[in-house]
Amino acid sequence: MPPARSPAAGLRRRKVFLPLVLLLPLILLTLILIFPSRSIPALRDAALRSQQTCDYAAGGWVSDSSAESHLRYDHTCKEIFKGWNCIANGKRNGRALLRWRWKPEGCELLPRLDPLRFLEHHRNTNIGFVGDSLNRNMFVSLVCMLRGVNGEVRKWRPAGADRGFTFLRYNLTLAYHRTNLLVRYGSWSASPNGGPLESLGYKQGHRIDVDIADQTWAEAPSFHDILIFNTGHWWWSSSKFDPIQSPMLFFEKGKPIIPPLLPPEGLDLTLKHMITFANKAMRPNGLKFFSTQSPRHFEGGDWNEGGSCQRDQPLSSEEVKEFFSLDNNGTNTEVRLVNQHLMKALEQSSFRVLNVTHMSEFRADAHPATTGGKKHDDCMHWCLPGPTDAWNDLLAASLAAIQS
Repeated sequence: MPPARSPAAGLRRRKVFLPLVLLLPLILLTLILIFPSRSIPALRDAALRSQQTCDYAAGGWVSDSSAESHLRYDHTCKEIFKGWNCIANGKRNGRALLRWRWKPEGCELLPRLDPLRFLEHHRNTNIGFVGDSLNRNMFVSLVCMLRGVNGEVRKWRPAGADRGFTFLRYNLTLAYHRTNLLVRYGSWSASPNGGPLESLGYKQGHRIDVDIADQTWAEAPSFHDILIFNTGHWWWSSSKFDPIQSPMLFFEKGKPIIPPLLPPEGLDLTLKHMITFANKAMRPNGLKFFSTQSPRHFEGGDWNEGGSCQRDQPLSSEEVKEFFSLDNNGTNTEVRLVNQHLMKALEQSSFRVLNVTHMSEFRADAHPATTGGKKHDDCMHWCLPGPTDAWNDLLAASLAAIQS
């Protein structure tokens, strides 16, 4: 039987305990000042909440020598399109690309997507990328990251996709739906019987149906839980849609729009229809993102005019202004013009914006250039591994913020 405690002993203990209670806040404050925040879970959670409020669209790239030793995938990933594999192709700064990290203004570094955590968090989820080859760039980056930690993959093409993979252990499907304009288009020739366009002198061109989704992704909203859209490059591609030889001719409800629209007006109308279509067709609680424009970095002319991109370092802020200033009307200014149309169209929509433009504008060093095997420099697509990995970091951070 334990010995009896005297009232005096209890009083002494209370006298000792009371100062400790009063000192506890001071002790905690001292711990916060002494130890790094990563050693205290509560502070780490507070930092995460702070990151979720960061404006990731503004910032700069910083060199991180440790990044290269923590690769999530490398040039051996079989899904990398040959022309984008800058390390395998011997690009001079191919490995140096891996050392750069995006740091938003006033915030910590953009968190790196953790492939295992991403797989766990997105079990039983379908994720689709809808758009042109720049979205394929991003799609392949994510596939390679996830395949680096889990090789149990089934290859298939769901819901009209160009390509797709299911990570069997997690029942997570990634798919890429190739579509250049988002809407259906094809060649058009004048009818011998005449018509509204023929009466205006049009003999041939491309028919663009602004209210009909391209069949490659029309079923995607009802299949995927998360969709990432992009468009824009083809809309300003004079090599594809020459205003004289093969103009864009816009149709709505099966009839030509008269007077004919210019491409910027056609883009506005297409975005309006496709945003409405995606909203109606998307499965309940589905998430929709729209990526802003991926910038090109041609110097000395466009791709077919001897333009090149041979830099080894990211651009400075001053150089970015020069490259993409709308006042200069330079080779690369269409990126910001398209963004103006895109942001206006998305203002009242339920789409979330994935702003990859500014972070990518710095990266004139990260295109395949001549190592892609083409006769001209590829200053539009991106090396893999490369900056599109940061796009997926941004996607993962955005999803984490939504789901928290």
